[in-house]
Amino acid sequence: MKWLLRGLLALIGVLVIAFLFFRTPDTDAAEMRAKYGGPPSQFVAIGDGVTVHLRDEGPKDAPAIVLLHGSNADLHTWEPWVQALKGQYRVIRFDQVGHGLTGPDPKQDYSRDNYVADILEVADKLGLKQFVLGGNSMGGKHALAFAVKHPQRLTGLVLVDGSGGPMLKLDKKDDAASSSSGNIGFTIARMPGVNLLVEQVTPRRLIAQSLEQSVSVKSVASEAAVDRYWELLRYPGNRRATLKRFGYPYDPLTEAEIAAVTTPTLILWGEEDRLIPVEAGQWLAKTMPNNALVIYPKIGHLPHEEAVEATLGDLQPWLAEHALPAKPE
Repeated sequence: MKWLLRGLLALIGVLVIAFLFFRTPDTDAAEMRAKYGGPPSQFVAIGDGVTVHLRDEGPKDAPAIVLLHGSNADLHTWEPWVQALKGQYRVIRFDQVGHGLTGPDPKQDYSRDNYVADILEVADKLGLKQFVLGGNSMGGKHALAFAVKHPQRLTGLVLVDGSGGPMLKLDKKDDAASSSSGNIGFTIARMPGVNLLVEQVTPRRLIAQSLEQSVSVKSVASEAAVDRYWELLRYPGNRRATLKRFGYPYDPLTEAEIAAVTTPTLILWGEEDRLIPVEAGQWLAKTMPNNALVIYPKIGHLPHEEAVEATLGDLQPWLAEHALPAKPE
């Protein structure tokens, strides 16, 4: 019995030492703000104790475009688009709660409705009467949900490999390819028990592998990009927020809700997206009454970063038609 107890204590000791060795602590909030929150960043209080990190660029009297990043990303994902658009449009992007320099929601509310409420509060705070709303992945879901709830505020909707629709049951003939698809980071975040380690043990190589699996153009998963994802995931409170979000059941909008969205919509999709397959974009195109769908060959989950010129080539003429100045009151 004594030998068993000693062995157990030895095992616990080894596990404690291993945990301390592999533990990746939170990043320093002030250091992260200095690194990722310099000009033209702003930190804007929108109520309920939330202060969002946002960037508002371009002429203030120009047609406005609000861009929402995907899960575990941040506002920097839109940098290529912003650089091309800000000369002609007012381009606004912000870190949604649980992400980037905005950090966790004080009430730990990561429901779809709360994200939609935040979009409305940001728009009201910045004096936006009407605008184009775009989103990638999770941001696409929030943009679509906003269009359902507040259609009068939008002149256009842009969905870039957006979630929000129903989970499609796809017939995958190549089981080997199917089993290797997806994203290891998201998979671990959904694994009960194992995911609890993510709050304390988040190796950089896991983030690198996760980002590389999300894209087909591997140059997007640069060293600087991996550093940014890794450091901002470890911004105080963001890892716990991630676990909270992934603990929620998937809450798609209904087919009837999506079919009722009459806002002009541009749907952009990477044909090789392994997180949200292209069939999801095709389903949206068949369901939404007023849309245009563009599919990009050899592109993954982040077309706005992987195919910058191609996506802008489709986006800019569409914006010229739909990103209209607000109607005078």
